[in-house]
Amino acid sequence: MFGSNLRALAKQYSSISDLARKLDINRTQFNRYLSGESFPRPDVLDRICRFFDVDARILLEPVERLTENTQLLGSPFLAEFMGKSSVLIPESQFPSGFYRFSRRSFTDQSLFVVGVMYALREGGLTVVRGFEAKEAMRAQGLPVDARTREFRGYISQQEDGLAMMLSRRNSLTGSYNYMSRVSSFENNFWVGYTTRSMRESLTATRITRMVFEHLGRDTGTILAAARGTGFRSADELLPFHRRLLQIDAAFR
Repeated sequence: MFGSNLRALAKQYSSISDLARKLDINRTQFNRYLSGESFPRPDVLDRICRFFDVDARILLEPVERLTENTQLLGSPFLAEFMGKSSVLIPESQFPSGFYRFSRRSFTDQSLFVVGVMYALREGGLTVVRGFEAKEAMRAQGLPVDARTREFRGYISQQEDGLAMMLSRRNSLTGSYNYMSRVSSFENNFWVGYTTRSMRESLTATRITRMVFEHLGRDTGTILAAARGTGFRSADELLPFHRRLLQIDAAFR
């Protein structure tokens, strides 16, 4: 597949020798890639992908799939509403790194969920990744393996805060999250709310307050936060998290 894709991408160039020079790849070795006789090292693959503006799926999927305009945020129809200007988040506004979050449980109002997620910059977007708490998955009768629990999403600008769209794999479930920065000693807290995509229920909540705390990249702090994830009682919440969640006040 890689050889076939590389041949298709190379068709736009009149000279294979010139293309090999542009990629800084030996012509003989480049011919071996074209014929499918060998595969590039990771650093060379990265160079090829960057040159042709594709990703590593070039090893597995037909190139025509990689160049289709199927990216939601790349749609011309949405450009002025959800395009580049809405997703360029400065590091100063929402820094990359690990975050601890707390919210009331959707399934048990007497408990709170504490979790950890990671934010990074990827292709001009601020994207996030994390895993649902095992206890929360079990409470809903769902598998607790890492693949099922994983969620990912992206963050966009709002007038006075940030919006975060999250989804589990294949959009099985999702949530809309809003947050704004609050004053704190290290200026590392955001508070807002989260809503989950589900039908109305008389026994489950669909919206609740949520707190995000930037942990930075200190390994000890991150590991300690990871060990504290899962269902927690109100008394087990960190004091500032409990204060920002206003656990005794109704959400409005």
